[in-house]
Amino acid sequence: MKFTVFDSKVARAALFAGVATAGLTAPTAVMAQDAAAVEDESDFDSNVIVVTASKRETTLQETPISVSVTSGEVLENAQIRDVLDLQTVTPSLRVSQLQTSSASTFIIRGFGNGDNNFGIEPSVGVFIDGVFRSRSAAALSDLPNVQRIEVLNGPQSTLFGKNASAGVISVVTREPQFEFGGSVEAVYGNFNNVVIKGDVTGPISENIAFSVDGSYNRRDGYANIVNLNEEQNNRNRWSARGQLLIEPSSDFKIRAIADYSRIDEVCCQVTTLVAGPVTAAINAVGGQLSTDRFSYDAFLNFVPTNEVDNYGGSIQMDYSTGALSFTSITSYRELKNFFLSDIDYTSADIATETRDQAVKTFTQEFRVASDFDGPINFLLGGYYFDESITQDSAIQNGSQIRDVFELLAGGNPADVLTGAPSVFNGVEAGLGLGQETIFRTPLLSQETFSMDNTSYSIFGTVDFEPVDGLVFTGGFNYTDDSKDFALSQLSPDPLGQVNLVDAFIVGATMGTVTTRDQFQALPQANQDALIAAALDPNVNPLIGLQGFQFQPPFLTIPNAVEDGKTNDDKFTYLLRASARVTEEINAYVSYATGFKASSVNLSRDSRPSNTDFVAGPGGSTFAAPSSPILDAGLAIPNLSSGSRFAGPENAEVYEIGVKGQWEGFGFNLALFDQTIKGFQSLAFTGTGFALQNAGQQSVKGAEFDATINPTDGLVLTFAMTYLDPLFDSFTGSVLGDLTGVTPAGIPEIAISTSATYAHEFGASGTQLVTRIDYSHESNTPINNGLPTFNASLGNTQIFSREVNLVNASTTLKLENGLEVGAFARNLLNNQYISTVFDGVAQAGTVSGYPSAPRTYGGFVRFKF
Repeated sequence: MKFTVFDSKVARAALFAGVATAGLTAPTAVMAQDAAAVEDESDFDSNVIVVTASKRETTLQETPISVSVTSGEVLENAQIRDVLDLQTVTPSLRVSQLQTSSASTFIIRGFGNGDNNFGIEPSVGVFIDGVFRSRSAAALSDLPNVQRIEVLNGPQSTLFGKNASAGVISVVTREPQFEFGGSVEAVYGNFNNVVIKGDVTGPISENIAFSVDGSYNRRDGYANIVNLNEEQNNRNRWSARGQLLIEPSSDFKIRAIADYSRIDEVCCQVTTLVAGPVTAAINAVGGQLSTDRFSYDAFLNFVPTNEVDNYGGSIQMDYSTGALSFTSITSYRELKNFFLSDIDYTSADIATETRDQAVKTFTQEFRVASDFDGPINFLLGGYYFDESITQDSAIQNGSQIRDVFELLAGGNPADVLTGAPSVFNGVEAGLGLGQETIFRTPLLSQETFSMDNTSYSIFGTVDFEPVDGLVFTGGFNYTDDSKDFALSQLSPDPLGQVNLVDAFIVGATMGTVTTRDQFQALPQANQDALIAAALDPNVNPLIGLQGFQFQPPFLTIPNAVEDGKTNDDKFTYLLRASARVTEEINAYVSYATGFKASSVNLSRDSRPSNTDFVAGPGGSTFAAPSSPILDAGLAIPNLSSGSRFAGPENAEVYEIGVKGQWEGFGFNLALFDQTIKGFQSLAFTGTGFALQNAGQQSVKGAEFDATINPTDGLVLTFAMTYLDPLFDSFTGSVLGDLTGVTPAGIPEIAISTSATYAHEFGASGTQLVTRIDYSHESNTPINNGLPTFNASLGNTQIFSREVNLVNASTTLKLENGLEVGAFARNLLNNQYISTVFDGVAQAGTVSGYPSAPRTYGGFVRFKF
């Protein structure tokens, strides 16, 4: 077999730069893929990465960073097919799927962001073959032909730029080989799960090799939409990829990759944990919902749609001359995401939401690395990022929305069900609106959003090795990030167009006050009396209808006050000392800073900041104080302040680590103190999302992993993460002041452990490989409360989650390349609620996402 060998010896410089033998900013976490092919998986275990770039082994013990590595062999044996399952073998990582197939959250050491808003950049960067996937929807397809996956814990901004303030997930796939080979695999499991995947690689000529791989994954849903007799939480996805490896000479190579993946699924199962008072109104119109959280029964009025198309390509070029090596990675990607969801999660026809999103991303990275014989070496590079995002979305009124809200407004059930004149008919008459118009428009809202993001980085490291085995590293990254965004929205519902305080004032003054200027001209005592009366439900019966003004008019941006632009720049840096204490023990101490640029609230909940506008009591424009938006004549009824964007995140981490490797035993230990100032929090409020910066969030903790080979064929692994998080300052959260409170959803203890035994049948070359693994998350509150449900209870009722997952597999591997096996994931059928949220426009209702049930099956694999 032909392996590519370069004289550049990039691995050494990258090793001291601290990215698990990796490059900088946009490259993958392991430089081995940049510099050369990696040997067969049989030479890979959790402690050794065999790199042929410099014809020497580079071990994880020599790498001064906390990093978890999962090999392609482990992925095969454990039937891990996407990053959602990766968390079972990586205790510092947590991944959760939310509203749709494309909405997932990646969290490392307790830091991460939800992906329900495409204007929010992730705090955990996902890279596949050196290319940044800017939204989680672009990283969720099945993972065929993976060489390894690396999780880099803690801020990596010095090396990876603005996309890694909490950490990095790096997926490294196999590059084409100059020897013909490949594999094919077929899986069948419960829920009629069928998986077919394969790959083939080989030479085209003496200097050109190719590879093609693909996968198909289909499964019936494990949840049922009872009233429609349809399934939910199914699998229906496929992917294909082609590669060329061109080696014109021994010191120059080109790797070109093109890929396409598609997801078309029905997602996601939501269960009702607490049925609030709105449930009675839903039942009254014939609607149903399930409160049996693990029955996997749902009641919806239509089948949801989730479609994701993700495609693109990249070209990586590596050239070496003397002691210098040069790398260029150019990529272009497109992501299309569409979903149609029943957002009330009942069989009543109340409301639906559609989103049609598109993301186009171009990146260019260039770096140069040295490998001088002297004590000083360097890495220097630049990175350019250009992305455009568009979104067309809407909330549609259902045929029963008015009836449900009519009952909640105090309407007579008999009148509502027979179509007799109702409360809203009286409101329409009183406000001069057309009869049968409130909640009768086809749309509750319709939005068009767009954002252009350009960014560039200059980065570098210098390594100084005064004596053999002692290395001092200094690194820097300067990033400049600019965003231009535009948002517009139509709010057709007539009730949302009327401020009920100002409408009362107009009526109470017999029409003599119809403008803010006229109101402000009144004596202060008269103003105070009118406002007090307007807010008193005994005087102004309309004020109780404010809760039904879900989608008031929207102030388009850019406007005369808000320019729709953000610009951030930041210098981050890394200081580290690493030493080979003995031949078996390495240690390091480091300090690093991190940065994530401003995120934009690309949603219907985007509102001017309170420095640009402050509403009066009850949202009154008449009584609103002077502000730039008001003074510019831009104020509209029911305008409120909120967030157009969240400012940058600034991270820092102190870390000390020790790594040891002996025959039959190895361990890695890291102690850290990590802080993010201005953490970008996205919280659901029951009718929308609030984007805001937490003052400061920190976590102290430890990460430990060990591998033991007590006897031939038996490998034991143990990994544990301990986290002690704290809101050092978060005064403006949707739940009030959380300063000094422990952030919820972050388990104190997370454990991943496994046992793998390979039994050899004499000298036949046949093996029986059996693996069992266990992952645990200690009992922890799911969140710090719910803005609607818990607020009324003083946050005394909090939902908790504990996770205990057992996975197992056994594989018979014959010498001729044929493999037959069986597997089970969540073998003991552990059940828990992953996330809870306020029922959508249903005060007092709590909804949640139940965990997936046990899955199992068998497979046949042939490698040639």
